[in-house]
Amino acid sequence: MQSRRKLRFRLIVSFALFGFGLSALFAVAALYVRAKVEDQLVVSSLQRDADSYVQQMHESPGQPFYSKLMTGWGWSDRTLYKAPLSWQALPSGVHDIYETDPDGEIRHYKLAVSRKYGLIAFVKYDVSRDDLGKQQLLISVIGAVFLFGLLSLVLGLWLSRKVLKPVTELANRLRDFRKVGKAEPLAPYFADDEVGELAHALDEYSARLTAMVERDREFNSDVSHELRTPLAVIASTTELLQGSPDLTPKLAERLKRIERASRQATELIEALLLLSRAERRGPTRGETTEVGKVAADVIESQRPQVRGKPLTIELAVREPAVSVNAPASVLAVALTNLIGNAIKYTLEGSVRVEVGDGRIEVIDTGPGIKPEDAERLFQRGVRGEGAGGSGAGLGLAIVRRLCELYGWDVSMRPRDDGNGAVACIKFG
Repeated sequence: MQSRRKLRFRLIVSFALFGFGLSALFAVAALYVRAKVEDQLVVSSLQRDADSYVQQMHESPGQPFYSKLMTGWGWSDRTLYKAPLSWQALPSGVHDIYETDPDGEIRHYKLAVSRKYGLIAFVKYDVSRDDLGKQQLLISVIGAVFLFGLLSLVLGLWLSRKVLKPVTELANRLRDFRKVGKAEPLAPYFADDEVGELAHALDEYSARLTAMVERDREFNSDVSHELRTPLAVIASTTELLQGSPDLTPKLAERLKRIERASRQATELIEALLLLSRAERRGPTRGETTEVGKVAADVIESQRPQVRGKPLTIELAVREPAVSVNAPASVLAVALTNLIGNAIKYTLEGSVRVEVGDGRIEVIDTGPGIKPEDAERLFQRGVRGEGAGGSGAGLGLAIVRRLCELYGWDVSMRPRDDGNGAVACIKFG
């Protein structure tokens, strides 16, 4: 995962690099132009002095050549042998030569040669002094580049704080909404610029979102109320019918199934209402819910699904007992989906529910699942394959959301022998 740097840091680095690069570019250009112009001036001046020296020897023989910075020699074709051997074959023009001085140091010279009227003039200029000046200039320019780079960094710090201050204030005001629990208008606190336009867009989005949440909340309350009323009527009527003295065993069993279905529907409504509000609620009066007891009730309510299949359902509760700080209805909804799926997909064999070590596992001998499909089954709309694979694919998605709401970890995996699957809830 790539690290995410703050916008202010990127602005500071960009501004510093721009200032450093621009000053470095100007420094290089200045050094290049200075060297080029200086070289052209020195070359043209030397060549002009050499030509003047030849002209002077031609017009006024014997008159010495005079210059403050340069040294000149003149010979005729007949006396050229007096000149240094390395100079004698040089054509007219300016040449770079290197000679060793009495101290043993190699010095750089420019030598101008002019041949005219049978005369030869040499004018030599010591460039070593200019090289020392160039070195000092280079050091000064490098120091200036670093100085301007530092100034760019300081200016970038100041400008980034100035430019991003409205953005930071906007972010802080958005964070304050969590404390007050409601959104307040943002646009009045900002100028009519890009940040103000963003604040105005956020206000519009907040208004639409608030209206949608209110509609959703009202709908959930209305649905919860309207559904609970007929379910309460069904439950009370079933209870009255079960107390009838002339009730046959077959009719009593059917009434019991109606009662269980009514209770499951009530529990499901309560769980869905909690999910819609993202509200985590514990049991009343600080009591805890015993997982083994809820699992036993769920198993009894799911036994009618067996429908004559050669299937056994077992419950194993190991000590110490596992309890959770959640309503029994929430845990019942989660276990109903897991145990119900195991019974539905297992044609023969067994479904074993084990409670202990802070978890509950539902182990079946059904067709099993592929390891790569284990996580995908908890996605909304994904249905299992195999026998009895009907439904909308919402059950495991609801289980995952309930577990996330209460900090539990739900997972599925194939059995080690490949015959069946294991669904597990680890309680936090």
